[in-house]
Amino acid sequence: MDPKQQDSENPDAQTPSDHQSHLPILPFTSITLSLPKLLPTHFVSPPKNLKIPATVKIPTQISSLFNLSLSSTPLPPTKSILKSTVSANPLQNPLALNPRRPSDPSNAAGLRRASIVWFRNDLRVHDNESLTSANNESISVLPVYCFDPRDFGKSSSGFDKTGPHRASFLIESVSDLRKNLQARGSDLIVRIGKPETTIAELVKEIGAEAVYAHREVSNDDVKGESKIETALKDEGVEIKYFWGSTLYHIEDLPFKLEEMPTNYGGFRDKVKGIKVRKTIEAVDQLKGLPSGGDVEAGEIPSLVDLGMNPTATMSQVKPVVNAPVVGGETEAMKRLKQFAAECEAQPPKETKDGSNDSSSSSIYGANFSCKISPWLAMGCVSPRSMFDELKKSASSSRRVSSGSNGKDGDGMNWLMYELLWRDFFRFITRKYSSSKQQKIAPVTVTV
Repeated sequence: MDPKQQDSENPDAQTPSDHQSHLPILPFTSITLSLPKLLPTHFVSPPKNLKIPATVKIPTQISSLFNLSLSSTPLPPTKSILKSTVSANPLQNPLALNPRRPSDPSNAAGLRRASIVWFRNDLRVHDNESLTSANNESISVLPVYCFDPRDFGKSSSGFDKTGPHRASFLIESVSDLRKNLQARGSDLIVRIGKPETTIAELVKEIGAEAVYAHREVSNDDVKGESKIETALKDEGVEIKYFWGSTLYHIEDLPFKLEEMPTNYGGFRDKVKGIKVRKTIEAVDQLKGLPSGGDVEAGEIPSLVDLGMNPTATMSQVKPVVNAPVVGGETEAMKRLKQFAAECEAQPPKETKDGSNDSSSSSIYGANFSCKISPWLAMGCVSPRSMFDELKKSASSSRRVSSGSNGKDGDGMNWLMYELLWRDFFRFITRKYSSSKQQKIAPVTVTV
């Protein structure tokens, strides 16, 4: 047992010499001020002829320190009184912490108290850098999806901004995302409203310190990013953007986006040889929702809630081939594995000169787009996940070429061909959406 602790709990057993060495320290163990500054010198170093009492009264208020005096009459030693006096001293526990929720980790690493993940066209938990980063950097995370009313209804030309089938696919994808988040200990907050307004309100409600999101490429999306940045700046909240909608990361391009070639051939030649970044594994257990605010999850809207008449609208549309197409990450991963198995099992078709012609195989071309594109467009699956899955299932004779020149006779290169075209269009769209120039050069295609 520590000698100091033994002395405080057994006052009867203390000798005068013990009191002389420990007495000045015992009443002030919870403060950092030196004793000579508080007490007279004769008290810190008592005269030798002064009789030391067996016990002293410990002050409970700092104001009584200057009036402390020794009693000539020893007090009856009582262990319980000593313990009670020490525990009542407010200096013994200067920082009383409120009970922490069981799901909250220690904040020793300087984590954000609460953060929001704003889902857009990234309706997945795998290979989602914004979700993973928020989970790693925050004590609590609030996932949010907003159905923006501006994305629905009629355009100025009289056409539907979002058709009924795409809207149904979106609703299914959001519903599946909520299930996947709930399976990992979280949830998805769903709202109908403008993101710059809805996100700002939720930030205030839970006291969020940051918002995490993926950047998009269209002109409307870029304008929306500027609006929400302005709204959060007024609240002093940081917004952290990530990039995850293309095969190649925007930071890995060998040129600045504003200097990107305006023709596909030039783009293809410049990105040749770039390595594809590794996918980010889905988090098995997500951080809990913020305790403050008691935010309601909200109902996932129907087509009617989005201003559509499904019966009248869909009756005017021809039935989709091989319908129904179910939205969501779960269905996307299922179809991706099926497609990878088909791709591995089907040999490339030989041409008349004996060479392999993968572009004429039944799993490529339009069939490839029909099987994967809807989920890719909604962000239910990432291009990098597709690349990794097909690369893992490829045999040694069907290796995915990172050069992506499409001339190796390898059937798997069709994937690179499709995804590279997709990258070109997304990068070029982002370039001109972000540009403030009035006059821009037209986009040309050179294969």
